[in-house]
Amino acid sequence: MHGPTPRPARFSAPGPLSGTTGVPGDKSISHRSLMLSALAIGESRVEGLLEGEDVLATAAAMRAMGATIERGEDDVWRIHGVGVGGLLQPLGALDMGNSGTSTRLLMGLVASHAITATFTGDASLSKRPMGRVIEPLGLMGADISASPGGRLPLMVRGLCPAVPIDYRLPVASAQVKSAILLAGLNTPGITRVVEPVATRDHSERMLRGFGAELTVEEDGAGARLISIRGEADLRPQHIVVPGDPSSAAFPVVAALLVPGSEVTVTNVGLNPTRAALFDVLRMMGADIVFANRREVGGEPVADIVVRHSVLNGIETPVETVASMVDEYPILFVAAALAQGRTVARGLEELRVKESDRIAVMAEGLRAIGARVEELEDGLIIDGTGGDPLPGGATIAARLDHRIAMSFAVAGLVSSAPVTIDDMSPVATSFPGFAALMTGLGAEVA
Repeated sequence: MHGPTPRPARFSAPGPLSGTTGVPGDKSISHRSLMLSALAIGESRVEGLLEGEDVLATAAAMRAMGATIERGEDDVWRIHGVGVGGLLQPLGALDMGNSGTSTRLLMGLVASHAITATFTGDASLSKRPMGRVIEPLGLMGADISASPGGRLPLMVRGLCPAVPIDYRLPVASAQVKSAILLAGLNTPGITRVVEPVATRDHSERMLRGFGAELTVEEDGAGARLISIRGEADLRPQHIVVPGDPSSAAFPVVAALLVPGSEVTVTNVGLNPTRAALFDVLRMMGADIVFANRREVGGEPVADIVVRHSVLNGIETPVETVASMVDEYPILFVAAALAQGRTVARGLEELRVKESDRIAVMAEGLRAIGARVEELEDGLIIDGTGGDPLPGGATIAARLDHRIAMSFAVAGLVSSAPVTIDDMSPVATSFPGFAALMTGLGAEVA
């Protein structure tokens, strides 16, 4: 999915950042809107779809399994679905590029259909373990042959009818939960998932919106029991995708750190299972205001107004990990400029993302002069108190879009420019990132 030629870039900020900007559509909602529209009977319309490489991999896979998916000149995507149970045998392997979400969720869809699909991916995705998804889908009857370590390439032979299961997630994971629920769509009876800690709930919201019979109960100890009745008939929908809070995190933190800045990011999804970063930044003293709060398609949305702030180091609450796991790299950059010490623990999941984000962030932050101690499950960072980092290094982003964007922001608050060795992976989630930052006043060379 990425071109063979790396695209290095150097980031700096000659002055304050200012302006109003939007960010691309929410990646999680974009993936799910394509998948569920492809399983509905009739035409669904999706506005604001994230047109990054990860989501386009999902679109290509759903086309390969029979759905008609077209982007109109009005930027609206129209999807004609095949119905639950109607997925067709793909003629070739499904290339997932760099997208772990596409892979895990589509494995769930295939698992309860009488088809066989081979999943391939790029070098980064092929290192990521899929065992957490393979286990429950195997219990439902799917026959999954994976490469050593439960990695891609792998083949899923679905079973129809599949076997409904009651499954308790050993580790909180929205992707594993969603894979099981999607498999349960075409499975007779009730499929249940218990998650020990609430994770992003876009799948539950959207499944209900499309007409699936789904219930969520809480046990009083924080665990959630999610039940879905299979053999569902999904109704086509009109979906408006809000801006991705994970993408908004980068201009928000940049404005907090660059002196004199004031930036507004419009139309950002603030689903409480996704937006904990903004709560944690406020705990650190960030001047963040949510304006024009509203609800769009069942998702809370607002405009985020952010002003330069003096941040204070904190111990990040472990209970927020599930709802901001993708935002820790950029939080680490904020911590490196804060007053005092920030301790972030409970982050084992970061070691099996697109890269080992704990190790890669620790290495990169040290290279630009931050004081960092690496833990097995997180980092301890002693901040500069708002003073610029020395900078001046070239960062190896390791094919990880969030690492690349995090160090791009770090470059804005470094005395010497910070060079990212390859910005091309950013196209997976935020194709216009460099242009957006330039529009706010950053310099990108």
